[in-house]
Amino acid sequence: MSGPQLSQTQQQRMQTVLAPQMRQSLEFLQVPMLELGSLVRRELEQNPTLEERITENERIELEAPELQPKDEAVQDFGEEYEVLAQLDDDWKEYFRESAPRSGGSLEEDERRKHMLDSISQAESLQEHLLHQLALAGLTEEEVAAGELLIGHINEDGFLSVLPEELAATTGIDQSVMDKVLDVIREFEPIGVGSRDLTECLLFQIEREGRSGSPLEDVVRDHLDALGARRYGQIAKALKIPESEVREMARYIATLEPKPGRRFSSDTAAYVLPEVIVQKVNDQYVVSLNDEQIPHLRISKHYRNLMESASTAPDVKQYIMEKIRSGAFLIKSIHQRQQTIRNIAEEIVKVQEGFLEKGVAHLRPLTMSAVADVLDIHETTVSRAVSGKYMQTPQGVYEMKYFFTPGFQTAGGEAVSNKSIKERIDQLIAREDPAKPLSDQAIARRLKDEGVAVARRTVAKYREELQHPPSHMRKAY
Repeated sequence: MSGPQLSQTQQQRMQTVLAPQMRQSLEFLQVPMLELGSLVRRELEQNPTLEERITENERIELEAPELQPKDEAVQDFGEEYEVLAQLDDDWKEYFRESAPRSGGSLEEDERRKHMLDSISQAESLQEHLLHQLALAGLTEEEVAAGELLIGHINEDGFLSVLPEELAATTGIDQSVMDKVLDVIREFEPIGVGSRDLTECLLFQIEREGRSGSPLEDVVRDHLDALGARRYGQIAKALKIPESEVREMARYIATLEPKPGRRFSSDTAAYVLPEVIVQKVNDQYVVSLNDEQIPHLRISKHYRNLMESASTAPDVKQYIMEKIRSGAFLIKSIHQRQQTIRNIAEEIVKVQEGFLEKGVAHLRPLTMSAVADVLDIHETTVSRAVSGKYMQTPQGVYEMKYFFTPGFQTAGGEAVSNKSIKERIDQLIAREDPAKPLSDQAIARRLKDEGVAVARRTVAKYREELQHPPSHMRKAY
């Protein structure tokens, strides 16, 4: 019998590989403005052909060379200079249009910069999950679904939207969404991606090898009674000794009810809106806040080196590569800003009622719908709005807040699920404490108002609003 043998084989397969420049472009699209500023400054340090434009009044001197090229390399590169010159002119005009309308003193700017630079950047729960997602061996479509799901996991570690709602919003197949969610639930921390506390505790019990025990029955069917310490009631229902219920209660107390808690920070979160919406002459106008993004250009010094006959060919080759890299960087930033602006303008078109009157008038809006209008992929929309904030007349909101599925009223009017949540919140706030409304009663109230919502959906939204069930809200 022969032993193990080593052999080499060749296998041919097709695989999508992103070029480094495309990775950079996607990274720039996804990161918030403050982080983008840091990334751009890092590129400034690494690419000697890039310069930061210090003042808006500084004359742009990026033009195609007027002198005759000294050699073939420079001659071939002349057309690229012309394209780059046009790009820089567009970039300059873009910054002029979107520059902040009010300025502060130099001392105030320095104080603000010091404050922003002092903010610590610990790894967030989303970053922790995205690192694991990258190692999960998923397809491109599954990774896109994973990014969307992770983007909707809140700071406690719970999934803040129903998977079927997210599938309908993005156009990704429901089966793909469910499969990727199962993968995410295997990630660390244990219980992440759960829909609610019950599901989170059940995952932890299963992971510790205690599936099939009465523990699961307690968590699944008697969690409210357990929280109220009604151990005798639970023991009677499960036909087990009360002492055993107390022992299970002590074990359940050791589980983590909020799996994302260790990633949360006690420090105040500073939000810098990238999009500013203002009403000008009865119309809502979108502008971008670019104050943290360095204004770049290609150094004229290196153009002169390219034109000089004394510059060695290998040096010219190096300069050409760096200029191409710098040009792509400028283009990536420009595309990022334009994409965010376009998406913001579509949001404003749809959500004008919200801008005028508040959350009750928020309309349903999906990422796939905006993607279709702008002729881009829905994952591009997801990346563009991730971690970005919009300053509106109603306050500062995360851009993805405006993407929400909805319901249709009896009169055919579309109503967003956030409007439904606000109505549920109002009904509970105004209920009789001696006779609190059950989830079914709330569903009937909404139906009477023309919105048909299932009791299970009402229960889900009530939990998201952090209202306990009706029997726990009752005042005796």
